[in-house]
Amino acid sequence: MAGEAAERRHLLDVDDLTREDVERVLETARSFSEVMRRPIKKVPSLRGKTVVNLFYEPSTRTRLSFEVAAKRLSADVLNFTASTSSVEKGESLKDTALTLRAMGVDAVVIRHPVAGTPWLLRRWLDVSVLNAGDGMHAHPTQALLDLFTMRERLGDLEGRTIAYVGDILHSRVARSGFKACLAMGMRVVAVAPPTLLPPVLPEGVEVSYDLDEVIPRCDVLYMLRVQKERLLEGRFPSPQEYSRFYQLNLERLRAARPGVVVMHPGPMNRGMEIASEVADAPHAAITAQVAAGVAVRMAVLFLLLGMGERGD
Repeated sequence: MAGEAAERRHLLDVDDLTREDVERVLETARSFSEVMRRPIKKVPSLRGKTVVNLFYEPSTRTRLSFEVAAKRLSADVLNFTASTSSVEKGESLKDTALTLRAMGVDAVVIRHPVAGTPWLLRRWLDVSVLNAGDGMHAHPTQALLDLFTMRERLGDLEGRTIAYVGDILHSRVARSGFKACLAMGMRVVAVAPPTLLPPVLPEGVEVSYDLDEVIPRCDVLYMLRVQKERLLEGRFPSPQEYSRFYQLNLERLRAARPGVVVMHPGPMNRGMEIASEVADAPHAAITAQVAAGVAVRMAVLFLLLGMGERGD
């Protein structure tokens, strides 16, 4: 996102980034995390820039995180929600994009239920496009903030082992996370019932159906939200049956390594994929992930929009 990649103006998936790019984002995010501990949590780095949050799906953490990040960089922020816009009157994505271009915005953060939409938007706009989640495909800033959180807890990630547990088939978090963790030299295990695994996984990802066997060899246990509509699809017999084999509870956590990090992208189903007492335990880094989200998205916006001076 800088240096040899200086011409890069978008963040569509972690595929776009070299390991050096990832390191640059994480180092810049660490710098901005220090800004967030100041009494005045704002720098003028993106003063005069306009960032649009273009969300066609509900979101709490990602949308608010991008909004806070842009405002702390002193950018102007416009929030677009499909349900309260001309989309309800039938306006197409392309016409919405052309409207934003005419307004002279500098960056568009898009979440859309259809995979590939950010790539389509990039063709129509001559501004930076950031993928905030497209269908079941990708969620690159989630992957980056997860790396940041893990590094803050564990230090060097090379050789560490992470298990993604749960609904991997429908998870854009897992898809981007696999790529990011492998790129940083981590060992990755996908743990799920066979009905919640995709037919093909990236090379290097180990598959297991047995959470109890995997837990003792992991440095990070990454629990994925069970989408309750999957129960209607017959992906598993019942919530009780799922929890029996794949819920992270205190009994299972006792078998983990000392210092294991428990993560979840939110929103959580307490009592389903994760027991409430585990979600609130010292091992859990779930609120740390939220804080990291602001710092990492500040870093990504700062690097993509190319302002040379931090001004702090």
